[in-house]
Amino acid sequence: MSPLEPPQARRVAIVGGARIPFARSDGPYATASNQEMLTAALDGLVERYGLAGSGAVGEFVAGAVLKHSRDFNLARETVLASRLDARTPAHDVQQACGTGLQAVITAANKIALGQIESAVAGGADTASDAPLGVNDALRRILLEARRARTAGARLKALAKIRPAHLVPDIPRNAEPRTGLSMGEHAAVTARAWGITREAQDELAAASHRRLAAAYERGFFEGLVVPFRGLARDQNLRPDSTPEKLAALRPVFGLDHPGPTMTAGNSTPLTDGAATVLLASEEWAAARGLEPLAFLSACETAAVDFVSGDVAGGEDGLLMAPAYAVPRLLERTGLALADFDFVEIHEAFASQVLATLAAWEKRGLGTVDRARLNVAGSSLATGHPFAATGARIVATLAALLAERERPGRGLISICAAGGQGVAAVLERA
Repeated sequence: MSPLEPPQARRVAIVGGARIPFARSDGPYATASNQEMLTAALDGLVERYGLAGSGAVGEFVAGAVLKHSRDFNLARETVLASRLDARTPAHDVQQACGTGLQAVITAANKIALGQIESAVAGGADTASDAPLGVNDALRRILLEARRARTAGARLKALAKIRPAHLVPDIPRNAEPRTGLSMGEHAAVTARAWGITREAQDELAAASHRRLAAAYERGFFEGLVVPFRGLARDQNLRPDSTPEKLAALRPVFGLDHPGPTMTAGNSTPLTDGAATVLLASEEWAAARGLEPLAFLSACETAAVDFVSGDVAGGEDGLLMAPAYAVPRLLERTGLALADFDFVEIHEAFASQVLATLAAWEKRGLGTVDRARLNVAGSSLATGHPFAATGARIVATLAALLAERERPGRGLISICAAGGQGVAAVLERA
């Protein structure tokens, strides 16, 4: 083969994962930074798989959605703070809620092309320590003072500061193009697809029930590392039922009759971090590590949630997986019925149900609920934006490995900005 010819793609193994328990914002992790949480998750992975040696990992790829200026080089600074070899290269990625899965895909592509033999991918986010921006008017005054050439000019600029300028810019949970929060966008989609309150509450209760059962049978012992006094996801409510959820008041879509979305069938603001170990088959075999599964395909998509068919439900903010998954299935020749597990990120129960309805409308068929989010998902675990993708990849890989027979799983993640990421994991 000529050095200029593209190499044949190799299979990429999911060797394992490690995450810290997810916590509600302003709770146990209120003072933990993105770097501290991500370092804890990474160190858990390093300890579990003996990655502390020189050159043990080829690269670290991770990101966060809510980032301080100090997080500008988050992945690299995390490596330097961790037990991983300080000579491990690292870089950041960001695609809103798709960040964790995109980090996995980015690292996997390098392994598939033979550029590296192993990598760690993941993400972290803290809603508790969200960055507060300087009031824009104050920022302009300070810049004017910095540019001033004399002390008098500097004082003249600073004299423009008023009390109102000291009010910080607080991050808004709203799309810049529409001004609507993600929850309000989801409420529009829920109405368009006729998603009922009862169906949402049942899905939410099932998520808690299944996550609790997974913890009870020890499923997460190889995936979750304790952090700051937590050993389980803080948002988990094992006794959650549709009847209890039905008592909650709606919080989104209040501008229309019959709102259906509540705090119970929507994910809470969450802090947390997650990582995944990826490798070539040769690297894993040389270390006596059996792959849990293999990443075999991926797809991304985006919708026009500003001027597209939003009212009709086709182009809702969180509906890009309705396009990504059909394209992925067409390209791979697979059908929904070919998957033993389907993992759909539960940003909102209504969004999961709308996605399932859209797949059915597009002729993909129905998803057996017994195969959907079988170990619980974001409604129960919580959703630290950039960590969710890595959590789902590690969970799905472990579910496939647990069966000790060939199997296949589908991942579907919606993201802010009208984007979606999908992937296929397989175990031969």
